Parts: sequence; C-alpha cells; structure tokens
Amino acid sequence: MTKNVLIVDDDQEMLLSLKEGLEKYDGTFSVLMAADGLIAIDKLRKHDISLVVTDLRMPRMDGFGLLAQIIEHYPDIPVIIITGYSTPEMECLAQDGGAVEYLEKPFMIDNLAQKIVATLRKESEGGTLQSVSSGMFLQLIEMEQKTCTIRLADKSSGKQGVLFFHEGEMLDARIDGRRGEEAAYEIFSWDEVNLSIQNECRQEEKKINRDLNAILLEAMRLKDEAEEPSILIEELGDTKELQLKGKTKAANVTDHIKKKLQKAIGERSGLEDIYQDSEWDGLIAQIMRLGAFFDSGKLRLIYLDKGESNDVILLPGKETYVLLVNPKCQRDRIIALLSE
Repeated sequence: MTKNVLIVDDDQEMLLSLKEGLEKYDGTFSVLMAADGLIAIDKLRKHDISLVVTDLRMPRMDGFGLLAQIIEHYPDIPVIIITGYSTPEMECLAQDGGAVEYLEKPFMIDNLAQKIVATLRKESEGGTLQSVSSGMFLQLIEMEQKTCTIRLADKSSGKQGVLFFHEGEMLDARIDGRRGEEAAYEIFSWDEVNLSIQNECRQEEKKINRDLNAILLEAMRLKDEAEEPSILIEELGDTKELQLKGKTKAANVTDHIKKKLQKAIGERSGLEDIYQDSEWDGLIAQIMRLGAFFDSGKLRLIYLDKGESNDVILLPGKETYVLLVNPKCQRDRIIALLSE
C-alpha cells in the first residue's frame, strides 16, 4: 500500500519543487501539500498520513505548533523538520519536541527522500501480516508484553487505524481523528486486516482503561448488534414487543427464554434458574477470539457440563445470560431452540 507523506510549507514554489522532485518515489509514497499548520491539521483529519515534513516559520500556525498538535493527537506520525533559519538552539527545540529528523535549507531532494523512506520503513520493522484476524494476534502482543505501534488496514472498507501498546498493555487507539475506546471498538470489529508493527510506542498517556479482553468482547457485541437483533429476542411469540440493541430489560429477556422453553419442551426442559452474570465475559471473549481466528462463525451459545448438580448454558449478547439446567435435560433440543 502506498503511504501518504504530507509536506507543509508556506513557500508555494518550494512545495511544487518538492512534489515534482519526489514523484519518482511514487511507488513508495505519495505527496500531499499544505501551506500552513492549520491546513495540515485539516488534511490529517481527512487523510491517512504516514509522515509529515514541515517548515518551521509559517503564518497562522508554525511548525512548532503543528509538531505539538501531532504529538498530542497523532503520536504515531513521525515529523521531519525543514527550515531555512536553522540554529543549534532551534534544532534542539525541534528534536526535543518530537521531530525525528532535521534538515537545513537548501538541501538535495534525494537526501530528503532517503530520510522519508528510512523513516517509513520503521513502520513495519517488527514485521507485516496480511489477511489476519486482529483478535488472536493482539492476544500474543499482550502475552509477550510487547511495546509497539500497530497499524491496521481493514480489507473490506480500506479504513486504517492505529493501536498503541506498552509492555503488552493497550494505551490508546486512533482512527479518523477519534481516539480511545470508541476507536478501538471499530478497529476490533474488522474481520480481516493487513497490519504492520513498529517496535516502539511514542504514545505515553493511557487513554484506554479497560483490559484487552473487555474491549474485544464489547467490540464483538457492538458488531453483532449492528448486524442483527440478539438471538434472545428474535422471536417474541406472545410477549410484549421488546426494544432491540441492548435496551431490553433483563427481566423481559429471562421471561422470554422461559416461555420459549416452556412452550417447546415443557417441564422436561430442566431449566432451574436463569440470570445475568458478567463474570463469564472473559471466557466468552476468549472463545469469540478463537472463533474469529478460525473463521468459525458467530458464537450462539456455550454448553458447559461441569459434572455438578447443574449444567450451565451461556448466552452471549450485550449482557451474558446464564441458564442452570438439570444434567438430564433434553440438551440437544434446548441447544437447537436457543441457537435458532
């Protein structure tokens, strides 16, 4: 995939000269242009940018202001500074501010191109993977306590997102200018992605406070809700019409399940209790991630024969519902009914 490099300078002749001179590298990266920092911020919101090259002295928002905005909102995007007013103090300020390279004007365009290519290569220094499920791979990142920045591209929509990890802990996510949990939910809803790994993380602030299992589980639930109603309320029978997309009250859901089993099986259903319990969410998240990895389809329910007085049926959804049934119940019939 060709990467986008944003060049920011108020000198139009300089911009056009750089764009023309860098055209021979269009197999590696494409060039976008902006006349000042404010225009650059707008382009960062609208385009997937992999690297920014910026002058320091510009009207409205200068290079230092732009650099500060990028560090705060786009910490994964490296910045190369170019300037015709270089001093040792200015160079130190730029590098302390987060710039990865510093070039004094005038310079050879090929020298800038070499720095751009070398910087872009770091995006995938930890390797690339094509057509994978992100869930299982990210579990390995967590287990190995890896510090890295992961860039993902959804194969179906072409959207791109970024995840930030420090010692296996997810700090933040970014997509289309959105950050945190909201961005992570969308990224984890993608079925098949291409991804690249950079073996460093410039993000320091932790913006996501939930653990990876919880984020993955919620992402899968939100995706299921968007695609179809919950299996628990698809068939309402004689019950009052229920609200969909997580708004159904637990009492209505449990009542509907009881009536469904009673109507189809009667007392032989062996149902002894039904309740909502979030303690099973971790197990369900793990099974969903395995299912996504092996492309086994949507998880409908889990039947657990624990060798105790009651067997357990888990029904995933926005909330997890637990059914306690007699081990001598009509297991196959119950599974078929609840999986419809």
